[in-house]
Amino acid sequence: MRSREGFVLGYTAEAAVSADGMILAARVTQAANDHASLVPLVDEVERRCGQRPEKVLADAGFYSNQNVEAMEEHGVELYVPDSVLARELKQDQRVIGAMRISHPGLKRMRQRLRSPAGRKLYERRKGLIEPVFGTLKEHRGMRRFYRRGLASVNAEFLLMALAFNLTRLHSLQFR
Repeated sequence: MRSREGFVLGYTAEAAVSADGMILAARVTQAANDHASLVPLVDEVERRCGQRPEKVLADAGFYSNQNVEAMEEHGVELYVPDSVLARELKQDQRVIGAMRISHPGLKRMRQRLRSPAGRKLYERRKGLIEPVFGTLKEHRGMRRFYRRGLASVNAEFLLMALAFNLTRLHSLQFR
């Protein structure tokens, strides 16, 4: 996997989080990117919750034309920018010299995310998922995995997600 220090042998922890901050699905992969992870995470949310989510927010690492098509086929409203649009949203100005859009799903995605309502909804993504990983890393010390092998590391991450959800449930109960 690619890191700031170059390439390392490692794992990518992925999670799907609900609007109230509960982890609905979690897994660990050894994939170099997240393109192939969006559909399995959404399927896992559907399996665990008994219904498919209406809207999905994800960062640019999850964007692919195939993901857009798959989510449209399942009736899920997807908010995932491609890398050009992610840069545009971050800089708050259009990217000059970007390639022309050839995929109709990408065109729809850009229109959706450029709209004021789409932009406002997408801004919520950072406030939903980033605190979860921040809590796991900073407060729970999950900076590295202590097990080896994909199955063991996945079990370790699922235990961390379970512990997170238990403390989250406890804090929601006493509000």
